[in-house]
Amino acid sequence: MTESVVLDPVDLRLLRLLQNDARTTYRDLAARVGVAPSTCLDRVTRLRRSGVILGHRLEVDPAKLGRGLQALLSVQVRPHRRELVGPFVERIRALPESRTVFHLTGPDDYLVHVAVADMADLQRLVLDEFTARREVARVETRLIFQQWECGPLLPPSPSAQSG
Repeated sequence: MTESVVLDPVDLRLLRLLQNDARTTYRDLAARVGVAPSTCLDRVTRLRRSGVILGHRLEVDPAKLGRGLQALLSVQVRPHRRELVGPFVERIRALPESRTVFHLTGPDDYLVHVAVADMADLQRLVLDEFTARREVARVETRLIFQQWECGPLLPPSPSAQSG
């Protein structure tokens, strides 16, 4: 398990602001949290080095790229052994349709978020890239009608940790 990093109120405000808009300048961030721009730069650099900030990502609209249908694929791998898991995950991650892959507990081993052109493309993906693999025992498909992003991720409040 990864160790958590101790964050003070300024760090938390920086994280909230950056998660809402990662393009905010250090000068604007510094003004909004009440520190000097050099202090702001040092704090963000420390958050990156400590692994709290993992990177900056560009969000795109899959539909504008011709991938207007999104789905979640629940996948069972049998046998669920390390020598099969690694190659399976690498193959699924390499597919241009794959958005996110989760390794799970429970009856399904993986949940894969995919974006495809249409139903025929989804059927091709499931049959040619998932169920055609020997280690895949079962795939269940759930279409995504709509999705929403949630607020910034911050550490639990002290009252949430104790209760």
